[in-house]
Amino acid sequence: MIGGGSPGDGAQVRLAELVAALSLGIDLGFGQPMEHVLRQCLIALRLAERVGLDDGERMVVYYTALLVNVGCHSDAHEQAKWFGDDIAFKGAKYEYETRLAGAAAAMRLFGSGNPPLHRFRVGLEFTLAGWRDLAGMIARHSAIARSLAEQLGLPDAVQQAVGASYEQWDGHGWPGELKGDAVPMAARLAQLAEYTEVAHRIGGTGAATVLARKRAGGQFDPALSDLLCTDPEVILGGLDSARTWEAVIAAEPALGVRLSGEQFDAALTAVADFVDLKSPYTLGHARAVAALATAAGTHLRLAPGDLTALRRAGLVHGLGRLGVSNSIWDKPGPLGAGEWERVRMQPYLTDRMLHQSPSLAPLGVIAVQCRERLDGSGYPRGLPGSAITVPARILGAADAYQAMTEPRPYRPARHAGDAAAELRAEVRTGRLDSDAVEAVLAAAGHRVSGRREGPAGLTAREVDVLRLLARGLSSREIASRLVISPKTARNHIEHIYVKIGTSSRATASLFAMQHGLLPDEHLPST
Repeated sequence: MIGGGSPGDGAQVRLAELVAALSLGIDLGFGQPMEHVLRQCLIALRLAERVGLDDGERMVVYYTALLVNVGCHSDAHEQAKWFGDDIAFKGAKYEYETRLAGAAAAMRLFGSGNPPLHRFRVGLEFTLAGWRDLAGMIARHSAIARSLAEQLGLPDAVQQAVGASYEQWDGHGWPGELKGDAVPMAARLAQLAEYTEVAHRIGGTGAATVLARKRAGGQFDPALSDLLCTDPEVILGGLDSARTWEAVIAAEPALGVRLSGEQFDAALTAVADFVDLKSPYTLGHARAVAALATAAGTHLRLAPGDLTALRRAGLVHGLGRLGVSNSIWDKPGPLGAGEWERVRMQPYLTDRMLHQSPSLAPLGVIAVQCRERLDGSGYPRGLPGSAITVPARILGAADAYQAMTEPRPYRPARHAGDAAAELRAEVRTGRLDSDAVEAVLAAAGHRVSGRREGPAGLTAREVDVLRLLARGLSSREIASRLVISPKTARNHIEHIYVKIGTSSRATASLFAMQHGLLPDEHLPST
């Protein structure tokens, strides 16, 4: 994907801006303040300069530091299922020095936020079967991050470093295949920078150097730890006062990577797919919303530039979901008042992730309004109809329709006819724009399925099983839904994993999205 930009739409978009914006959502997903990842990138680059790396090597460090934890939300569904709050679970990684201590702390979180009996049942279920969900989880995170680096067109060296980002100097990392100098330099730098950024932010330079010395020779490369501790002010100085976004974008080594319009669209789609992995109930949502909104915008004869912005806003409108726990997104019952407040933050968080980038900020202006309603009852700002742009009205209608026709933890997918009736009811109550709704419904009613059945040699039945597996259903639930035996369902799952070359729900879900299997196309109502 990387290459020189061409004149015209999107030619001046920098890949660094998109990856940096995504990193702000990763911060939120770890319970860290925004720009944690950006600061760790600066630390890693300062260390790289002291090591004497050239521009090409520093570019590998740059993108590795920005992408190191990007795969950690891909099994947030399982994290929330077992530990209550996936964000709190991930944020605890900075508190424990060893895997054993971290595992012991995780066990204490079983069923967090629920009554004692429920927590006991969750712990028992985990003991019997749930450990399979977590076995190799961290290794899968690095594999997912490596996959995104590949889709963004980053060099093999970046892909390898991101894939080894959880290896440790002593060989006790994940997946535990590398140790010492065999761990890529960029991975060693990014890991040291990540943990010392947290220590420095909480306890200052002294805390950062104590951490670096304590873990030298274990988690960290001792030579790099010594380098940081020898002159910590050079490595850590000015982080609190720096204009972090500008500093990181300006620090991209060599000539900045710029994307053509087509490359930009492909990068946005890749990022959208990875964000949608956060929950089995949102798989493929961004792609579907973008396609539906674009078709509706075409029906309304939007100008080409507005149509392009609408499509791209559809791809990024859900980025803020990274900052809200799956204990909320995947909750099977009604949400409490506090949980609703977190949901209402999602568009705002999306906007905050995009607003610092000149190329992405205009998309955020549309995306932040997609949950606003004409009568002022929407969120996050309660805007009146006169303040809601036409692209945002279309995006809001497309998002509402798509969400209704997808399954949610508290209800099955609604029939297309029911969703259409609900949208029109929203028009009658003055919440949604009539033209936008009718354009969305026209687009939905005339779509022809372009789904390719059987990628990687999957049979039609295996495709059915894959869709349900991606939605988070167990083999027993899949068997019940498809009226087959649990053993047959398990056999199908094993065959699917072999054919598509994976071994986890998260990567199978990504395969399904990338091959047009999710979400299901909506047939016109009859």
